Amino acid sequence: MLKKRKAILLALLLVLPALLIRGFTTVQPIFMTFYNSLFDLSLFKGGTGEFIGLQNYKDIFTDDKFITSTDFTVIFTVVSMIFHIVLGVGLALMLNMKFKGKKFLRVTVLIPWAMPMVVAGQAARWAFNDMYGLVNDLIRRVNPGFHFDWLIHNDSARLAVIAVDLWKDVPFFAILVLAALQFIPGDIYESAKIDGAGKVRAFFSITVPNISKTVITISIFFTMWRLTSFDVVYAMTSGGPGDSTTLLSYRIMIEAFTNLNLGYASAIGVVLFVVMLLFSGVNLFVIKRINARDGL
Repeated sequence: MLKKRKAILLALLLVLPALLIRGFTTVQPIFMTFYNSLFDLSLFKGGTGEFIGLQNYKDIFTDDKFITSTDFTVIFTVVSMIFHIVLGVGLALMLNMKFKGKKFLRVTVLIPWAMPMVVAGQAARWAFNDMYGLVNDLIRRVNPGFHFDWLIHNDSARLAVIAVDLWKDVPFFAILVLAALQFIPGDIYESAKIDGAGKVRAFFSITVPNISKTVITISIFFTMWRLTSFDVVYAMTSGGPGDSTTLLSYRIMIEAFTNLNLGYASAIGVVLFVVMLLFSGVNLFVIKRINARDGL
């Protein structure tokens, strides 16, 4: 018994440095964010650093820029995830087919995902330019008189940001789905074919049930990543035109480092933290239900 206690104590001492470092780099910043959100830390407006309670949180819900950022964050997340699922599953099914060059295609399809988002965003900024952009150049091959600057109009700029996000991350989503597809035994499809099931029936009766767990799980994680996206907007549109493409994470950066309103930025950070906490709870609940359904 004494040896067991000594072993446990030794184990705790060995992991204590890692726990302290983790606590300092994770718990302490979270605590300070909550703490700062309760104070007037607006340096440009002569913030006194006095305690103002929930005033920063009250200001959030009367701030048009915050509302605009929230609207686009919701649109960006929902639309992006719908197409992630549709295009990702479709691409995974294509990569799962038997054809020459399949391995080469699987490697090359990941190139967009491997590219840093800042690089992809900057390249997209040029690609959507009216005068020398790749997008308009391709359209002019069909319609020579076409002129449109995608990034100076609210709706088209939002569409462009979502399109770049899909181009960047759908391949990775597809590769994860592909891994699930390869665990489905081919004998099941052969049996279904003998029973007279067509490709559509086999897809909905065999493929979808077998990949649903994977798709749901990775969709939750991808949704959380969309909610905290920052780099695509930073590199591509800088939140413009106006604030139409500003995401919540980018709004936090603007308030903290451009407007130097640290208290208000912390309050927005806390709101986003609570949203992510709720999604984490949903994630754990869904995974638990799926495991219970599968008897795990």
